[in-house]
Amino acid sequence: MPQGHQGGITLILIASSNKDIASLNIAKQILNSYPFTETTEIFQENPIYEANITNRRVKLVTLNEESIRAQNLPALFNDLELIVFISKHSSESGTPTLSVHTPGNLGDAELGGVPRRVSISPANAMRDALKALMRLRDAMKLGYEVSYEGTHHGPSLDVPTMFVELGSSPKQWSDLSGAVAVAQATMEAVSEFDNRTSKVVIGIGGTHYNAKFTRITMENDVAFSHMIPKYAIPDLDVEMLSRCVDRTLEEVEYAILDWKGIKSENKPSLVRMLNDIGLMFEKI
Repeated sequence: MPQGHQGGITLILIASSNKDIASLNIAKQILNSYPFTETTEIFQENPIYEANITNRRVKLVTLNEESIRAQNLPALFNDLELIVFISKHSSESGTPTLSVHTPGNLGDAELGGVPRRVSISPANAMRDALKALMRLRDAMKLGYEVSYEGTHHGPSLDVPTMFVELGSSPKQWSDLSGAVAVAQATMEAVSEFDNRTSKVVIGIGGTHYNAKFTRITMENDVAFSHMIPKYAIPDLDVEMLSRCVDRTLEEVEYAILDWKGIKSENKPSLVRMLNDIGLMFEKI
């Protein structure tokens, strides 16, 4: 299992994209509010910015490709401990949403990444970002929902990776206040990386935006890593379930099942798979 930062200066990468107006707006807020300086390094013809944040070396880079296509990003940097993609969020409903999730594919790779390969999930860092988004949303009186999302889309990386997103339509992508909230939440998660020790779980069932898992994290000392929504359960097998556990930065203690959010025909096989890999579970 991947191990976290054990002392010394960590390299954390914040990645934005020139293909993404929300991402550029969030990056601008980070550069305006935190002690980043432009370095002499260039990445994809764009300057790299660097700061020391609580004894962590943090670089901000801008991609010329969509974030979901950045499959080769880790190969270009040494000693990476965490990647945070600051990104737009899109949904058909267009509901204003601030969201957090790990990238990777539980099935096919329709939107970047590798089929049936998930990134390593930094559960505590995602919890820090989610809690910060919720607090900032309330303090700034923003008309946004705040939510975890299920694991989805590329890239599929061998480094702890998370997305912190602003959405869900062009109106929100250009919203300065929303960009400020995502920028601050990102930097809180970065500054606290590897300091937290909440109980880590995987979540199974429910909708893609799981309000129950979000509420559990807000009210309890629990951090979710990979979340497998109801729609992905029919394609789940022991190998994929085991992979979600293994590809979590921290040790996964148990699974939380959104029991009503799982089709009755899928419940017996799911319980059997959990027993097969020896993972305890709790129904909610």
